[in-house]
Amino acid sequence: MKHIVVLTGAGMSAESGVKTFRDHDGLWEGHDVMKVASPEGFKQNPELVLEFYNQRRRQLKEVQPNQAHKDIAALEEDYKVTIITQNVDNLHERAGSSDVVHLHGELTKVRSTGNSKDIKVWTEDIKLGDTCDKGYQLRPHIVWFGEDVPMMDIAIKICYAADILLIIGTSMQVYPAASLMHYVQPDTSIYYIDPKPATIRNSNINVIAKTATEGMKYFKDIIK
Repeated sequence: MKHIVVLTGAGMSAESGVKTFRDHDGLWEGHDVMKVASPEGFKQNPELVLEFYNQRRRQLKEVQPNQAHKDIAALEEDYKVTIITQNVDNLHERAGSSDVVHLHGELTKVRSTGNSKDIKVWTEDIKLGDTCDKGYQLRPHIVWFGEDVPMMDIAIKICYAADILLIIGTSMQVYPAASLMHYVQPDTSIYYIDPKPATIRNSNINVIAKTATEGMKYFKDIIK
């Protein structure tokens, strides 16, 4: 059974109504991203940061997986499928995908500020005073700017074993995630779905300049 590795970014969830991380001016809904997505920002104003992610978590309950999420899940009928996503939503899982690696964390989990490995499922708001069993404040289980990406080594090994790499809805500009395509074998076929694809110099790349949903329709037809 062939192994398809799917690398997804913000454009994957955009058609579900999930807002992309930041606008062209570097702001996300009026906030400087460094104030809401960095350890320094959390230290300076934890209430602002907690509420920012509380809003994201509430929004997640109001959106649904789109057809592209469902089409990726359906690939499991004929292929081994592993998803490596930069997204912090749970739409891949809700669409039925069984093997999802979240590079940048998950909105539906929290972790202790005293122990990064103390992680638990959390679907409601996080408030100041919500603590782990040892009394440390809980924080979003999100990889912020300046923090290590703990799942990166696992993602590299997954890409190394891919027969097909499918990239969807990412600018391929955010590192280290953007480097993953360089870890596949030289003969691995690469498909890149994005309405405004970045220029990537690689003769193995098949560019599909479409949205996630339209691109997945096309991809399903050409790999039959």
